[in-house]
Amino acid sequence: MPSSTPVHRPKQTKTKKEEPISYDINIPYVNVDKQSKITTKYPQYLPSWDPVWFEPLQPFDYEDPALRVRNKSKPNLLPPSAKVNHIQPSLGTVVENVQLSSLSAAGRDELALLISERKVVAFPDQDLIDAGPDAQEAFMRHFGKPNYQPVSGSMTDHPAFHIIHRDGNKEEIARFLEQRTTTTLWHQDVSYEIQPPGYVMLGLLQGPEVGGDTVFAATDLAYKRLSAPVRAFLDGLKVTHSSAKMIAHARLTGGLVRKDPVDTVHPLIRVHPVSGEKCMFLNGEFITRIHGLKDSETKWVLDFLMNHLVTGHDFQVRVRWQPRTIVMFDNRSTIREFRPKDERGIEGPLLMKLDSAIVDYLDDDYGAKARHIFRLIALGEKPIPVYEDEEDEVFE
Repeated sequence: MPSSTPVHRPKQTKTKKEEPISYDINIPYVNVDKQSKITTKYPQYLPSWDPVWFEPLQPFDYEDPALRVRNKSKPNLLPPSAKVNHIQPSLGTVVENVQLSSLSAAGRDELALLISERKVVAFPDQDLIDAGPDAQEAFMRHFGKPNYQPVSGSMTDHPAFHIIHRDGNKEEIARFLEQRTTTTLWHQDVSYEIQPPGYVMLGLLQGPEVGGDTVFAATDLAYKRLSAPVRAFLDGLKVTHSSAKMIAHARLTGGLVRKDPVDTVHPLIRVHPVSGEKCMFLNGEFITRIHGLKDSETKWVLDFLMNHLVTGHDFQVRVRWQPRTIVMFDNRSTIREFRPKDERGIEGPLLMKLDSAIVDYLDDDYGAKARHIFRLIALGEKPIPVYEDEEDEVFE
């Protein structure tokens, strides 16, 4: 929870030419302009940077709601009127004629099971989008403890919200593309926490007509594609996930920091508590070392695994946003890619267990079209290692 510890926003002293590029082009570090407040359909959800401080996450007991389900047909979630279409045979599902706001506790348990099975589930035209932040937060608390973002835009009095809002940003995007060949960034959310997210919600408030999809890759399916000797080698590895780079970048760009850096040691391969499958727990932005390996060996392993995930289109799924869509995904078995959209830019969904948002909604001058999305996270269990005697370490 927030504390009264003062938070300082460093003064920007660099010249315009020397300004660093964005850490993630999907995440704005500055206040939105007055025009955005006029043109957005959801002004309450514009990002704010309130000077609050968050203490380190403490260990907590967690029971996955999917483990409470006895009837695997999910009658409380999927009545006869529900329309279910799979995006790919092995992952990704679109469910229509079901309102998340109307689900009972049993229905939400069954939703957790469906997400564990299909990894990414999209629900178009949800009235929960218009129900307000209190209702959205209450819904997500069923799936786990809320997470508070250390650097990105949030909502006043609702620090669990991570707000993605883009509208124009031509200079920033042009500077970003001067250094990088793509706007995509593959990651698993908040992997540095001692108990990382289990279930995650993305809610589309406003977006371009075309573009800004989100891609997800299935980390369990990707793991299965590896040879037995490679899987055996990976099973026993530990890695350090750190938020230090993200925190340092926010300070460098004059952004607000609400939490000290966190370094946590996790297994590289984790066991999913519901499916029992082994999943790669990989984050190219947050992993700083593989224990027991030299730097060059660490780089070789991470580059190989990230390339395997990013190029494995047969275990990926791409989600195309529709108005008032809510996408829920399993952060333990997916990695995703972000892509920017139109003039206001919001991250869009591609289905992968690693995920990335795709910023493909730029005009010829690199101006992003309007995109507005919120994210809510439900923190889950401490990652379960392949071998029982493995224990995570936390460094503050």
